[in-house]
Amino acid sequence: MKTQEMALLIQDGVLLPGGRLEIRIASPCELRMLAQVLKGHYQLAFAALKANSELPCYNSATRCNIIDFNQLADNSLSIVIEGSQRVTILSAAQQRDGSWIARALPCQNWRQEPIAGEFEIISAALEQFYQVNPDLLELYSQVHLEDATWVSQRWLEVLPMYNRDKLVLVEQPDCHKTMDFVLQLLKSHVDV
Repeated sequence: MKTQEMALLIQDGVLLPGGRLEIRIASPCELRMLAQVLKGHYQLAFAALKANSELPCYNSATRCNIIDFNQLADNSLSIVIEGSQRVTILSAAQQRDGSWIARALPCQNWRQEPIAGEFEIISAALEQFYQVNPDLLELYSQVHLEDATWVSQRWLEVLPMYNRDKLVLVEQPDCHKTMDFVLQLLKSHVDV
């Protein structure tokens, strides 16, 4: 696989393939960077912020697409991005305006697989989570509660954990460790 130059959107969060996130963009450098992405000069990668590091973010990131945007009353921009492909950030350089451009290598996405057995609890719990958080559910035109990979990745995006801990699970070859982790977490908090 070939490396690619990508504009780097760095936030304190995780976005994975199939996931959607609404972000407020206010800084001039981020607005310029998004203009470059929309003009087709760069693809966009979303990465989790990593403090006190050579790189400004963790190596695991996700190439994403801007699927919607709106100008807000304060003249900032709200964008909705959707993750499409896992990538590894090999290097990053800060531009004069403060934005970041990264050299990234595409990685294998987790393959889809059916959710079954006791793991169906994880899917049901995610459905309940979305009922309680309708703003997050509204980002999706379709949910895939039957797909273990989709469900696992959505849990990793919303669980209140340190990014470094989430990324240990993200960097696994499939969703199985995440499924086990979320199931144990649910069992420890409710009588399943």
